[in-house]
Amino acid sequence: MNLYSIDTGFFKLDGGAMFGVVPKSIWNRTNPADDNNLCTWAMRCLLIQDGKRLILVDTGMGNKQSEKFFGYYYPHGTATLDSSLAAHGFHRDDITDVFLTHLHFDHVGGAVERKGEVLSPTFKNATYWSNAKHWDWAINPNEREKASFLTENILPIQESGQLRFIEEVDGLSFTENIKVRFIYGHTEAQMLPQLNYKGRQVLYMADLIPSVGHIPLPYVMGYDMFPVKTLQEKKNILNEAVTNDYILYLEHDSVNECCTLKNTEKGIRLNEVFRLNEV
Repeated sequence: MNLYSIDTGFFKLDGGAMFGVVPKSIWNRTNPADDNNLCTWAMRCLLIQDGKRLILVDTGMGNKQSEKFFGYYYPHGTATLDSSLAAHGFHRDDITDVFLTHLHFDHVGGAVERKGEVLSPTFKNATYWSNAKHWDWAINPNEREKASFLTENILPIQESGQLRFIEEVDGLSFTENIKVRFIYGHTEAQMLPQLNYKGRQVLYMADLIPSVGHIPLPYVMGYDMFPVKTLQEKKNILNEAVTNDYILYLEHDSVNECCTLKNTEKGIRLNEVFRLNEV
């Protein structure tokens, strides 16, 4: 198995929304905000070369939305999904599987492209993977989460016939080297791939722990649908990760790709940070 970090650029979100009940005077030390209270976040995907399969985990925001839409999120950076794939010697047509942790726009937007008025899957040779519970949650959204689930990012995948569902069983094997962890606090049935890589366990954190600034337990996003559930899920995963020396792969940290954890007098905290290619 080979792993490659795939940079799809950066965007901005309100710092208060990203840290929930934690005061700005605290979170601003690790994630400094601009004059509009916006912090910069990565949209870092993961490419997994596992035997004959080339699996892309999440797809970033994409570029098909309106200028008005992008005006809310300030996408920036020179990297794109295609340029990052090319940097590792791959093309979008090489992708065999697209694993979608969940269907919020900053995770699934790049899964569908627009050519004129036609919307179609970006990865024409790939099977797209979600799960039935989260898919139903996304296509019948509640009013609070509706702005994150955009039909143009989602329905063309199903209409293409390329969509498949993963059975909702925590720890289910996706491949011999990948199992799926299900969590429910951020949104219903988010999926985190956990990889057996070079004798280590690498856990793709998606929106459970977006950045190293979110490691302390109370640092739960205001975007989470069930924050108390997130708190318990974080506690369980952090304890498991520190006990077993997991590598956490961070999707939204604008600086740090990977980290490990350690026990301290204040609880579980950051240990080391490093790049994926240093593992």
